[in-house]
Amino acid sequence: MTGRTKRSTVHFDRPFALRGIEEVQPAGDYDIDQDEEMIDGISWIAYRRVATYIHLPARSSNLLTSQVLAIDYAELEAALRQDQEKAA
Repeated sequence: MTGRTKRSTVHFDRPFALRGIEEVQPAGDYDIDQDEEMIDGISWIAYRRVATYIHLPARSSNLLTSQVLAIDYAELEAALRQDQEKAA
């Protein structure tokens, strides 16, 4: 199977939390990677998302500049919607 990674940036106006991330994260811009694989057996090119990752600044290590953690894409979307609703 052929795969690809799509990178995007999301913005939070307020601190947020996601499952699997121990601490509440500060407001700001976050890079998001979405790994996708090509769907075989259809007559057009299509991809499905197989993993989503968020890039976080490192908190407690002088060796790392960031952490990359797997997250649930639906939970990320819900957190972004909630952040936008509070801003309105």
